[in-house]
Amino acid sequence: MPPTHAETADLGAPIAPSGPTTARRNWPWRRWYLRVLTWAFLLLTGARLAAYMPTVWAILQTRDSRQHSLWTWLTWVGANLTMAAWLYEHNGQRMDKAIGVSLANAAACGLTTAVILWFR
Repeated sequence: MPPTHAETADLGAPIAPSGPTTARRNWPWRRWYLRVLTWAFLLLTGARLAAYMPTVWAILQTRDSRQHSLWTWLTWVGANLTMAAWLYEHNGQRMDKAIGVSLANAAACGLTTAVILWFR
């Protein structure tokens, strides 16, 4: 039986484009779309970073973190760190906005985790 794609895939190789044809990738509106998408990504991620703060504030005010899952927050720290590392490797070991956003999310999740641990 021949090996499957998953068995032969080079996990370190850049991801090959799939989906839209080259003609679609060159549509005139694509540059505008990518700019809007980038700003939406940055703005919504900023909102997500701000959304962590009510949890931290609530724990600091009540001095009680029992209602917050340490496992969940540690998982999010790990997921954001590995996403940043994965993006870095697939971006030719160069930093970009997406990597910075992933690191910022990891830091915010790490702060929340630290506050949970402090009050346990």
